Amino acid sequence: MSIPRWLTFFLMVLLMTTAGTVSAQQQDQTPEALLEQLADASPRDTEAAIKAIATSGHERARAWLEAYGNNRISQVEATGRIVIVLNNRGRDWEVADALTGENLGEMSRRDLDRIAINNAVRRQLAGVLAMLDLFAKDVAVREAAALDLLGKVDDAIVEEVTARIEEEPDAGVRNRLEEALAIYQVEEQGSLDAIEVLSGSLHPRARAALNSAVASEDPARKAAAEQALASIQQKLRLNNAAETLYFGLSLGSVLVLAAIGLAITFGVMGVINMAHGELIMLGAYTTWGMQQLLPGQPGLALILSIPAGFLVAALAGIAIERSVIQFLKGRPLETLLATFGVSLILQQLVRTVISPLNRTVVTPEWMSGSLVINDALSLTLNRMYVIGFALLVFTALMLIMRRTRLGLEVRAVTQNRAMARSMGIKATRVDIMTFALGSGVAGLAGVALSQLTNVGPNLGQNYIIDSFMVVVFGGVGNLWGTLVAGLTLGTINQLLEPWAGAVLAKIIVLVFIILFIQKRPKGLFPQKGRAAEG
Repeated sequence: MSIPRWLTFFLMVLLMTTAGTVSAQQQDQTPEALLEQLADASPRDTEAAIKAIATSGHERARAWLEAYGNNRISQVEATGRIVIVLNNRGRDWEVADALTGENLGEMSRRDLDRIAINNAVRRQLAGVLAMLDLFAKDVAVREAAALDLLGKVDDAIVEEVTARIEEEPDAGVRNRLEEALAIYQVEEQGSLDAIEVLSGSLHPRARAALNSAVASEDPARKAAAEQALASIQQKLRLNNAAETLYFGLSLGSVLVLAAIGLAITFGVMGVINMAHGELIMLGAYTTWGMQQLLPGQPGLALILSIPAGFLVAALAGIAIERSVIQFLKGRPLETLLATFGVSLILQQLVRTVISPLNRTVVTPEWMSGSLVINDALSLTLNRMYVIGFALLVFTALMLIMRRTRLGLEVRAVTQNRAMARSMGIKATRVDIMTFALGSGVAGLAGVALSQLTNVGPNLGQNYIIDSFMVVVFGGVGNLWGTLVAGLTLGTINQLLEPWAGAVLAKIIVLVFIILFIQKRPKGLFPQKGRAAEG
């Protein structure tokens, strides 16, 4: 059976027309064609021109639409070139090429034909701009745009949001869009399915929509909203507990850094060093000083402050040991009074030389911000770095104490000073090196604290008592005890503060330690040897 000629001709025309249409559509998606379509569009076709630009994925699409919304898109009458008006004051306007963003200098406003926009189009454009980044290639950009839509979906863009949910390939972005649509449906329609969607959301805007649904006169809607809110409250409690634990660990890591040097010197030399807090202060001021030497480079200054803070505090510790402590060995109460006097001298020295006012240390960009876990939980990066830094310092000290000759001699002197001397170990040298090491670690604690609080002459006083509590609770001279005790006390203090207050929380912790040492006078991990016998 042969095909009639007229049917063959019709199919060829249809094929050519379809191919031409596809080709024209592809051509119309070029940046030049998109801008020309917007410039030449009639009021009836403006909506289509705007949507074509919004869905094009072009990197300058937002700039074009924002300029159009601000009435700053014009066309050069002589050439038809599309430009963005940067400054429309006076007779000559400063313009830039819309395609490239290149500044073209000034042109007479008479040579420009402004592309008009009315209020109805502006309202439509606002919704389009809200959704524009949903078509970006970067998933993070699309997710941020979807997050920004929560509570902003209205009748003008509800169809576009629904269509975008079906097309979105990323599950995270799709979930955000579903939340945004569900908020609209709960507030405008009272949809039970939408309430079910929001039952898993921790965003405040979702809770606000559910609270409005609770006030509904519909019993089913009210019951569903109450159930969803109860589910959300349970999740919020878990997230709040996780946040409290995180802040407790960060506070505990600071206490570990502040106390670990004190634990070494106290365990080896039996010295109650009340100037330990001022050694922490010196480390913090070293960080501030490095930033003054390297302005505009806070990250590099902070990295250099780690060895510098250790060195400054260690040298100060050696000076204190040689000038005061060596003459008071074996008399802990007298060392307490003497080092308390040293702490006052160091505080006044800082007030005189630098300033009695607090100083602010700039946090590097890579330590700023937060790690967002969900809408109810975010972990600040500076505290995360401090926790990691404390663990690194602890590990380094453990290696020094276990794998080096100095560590071997320190352990020998700690367990039995007389026996160590009889074996040829110079106890005086060990005392100097131990005090320098403990003081240097205190300087490192100051470097870390500079990223959490302001630096001032009284900085160390805020941590000296807590440091002694950590040492006593963990076991004098035991590094593992210091780590466990510091993290434990930091977490307990953070758990108590919300309902007891900062002062009462410290009192409760102090009472707990007093009761604890009545049962275990030597702490969680008692030291062996001379320290245990003394």
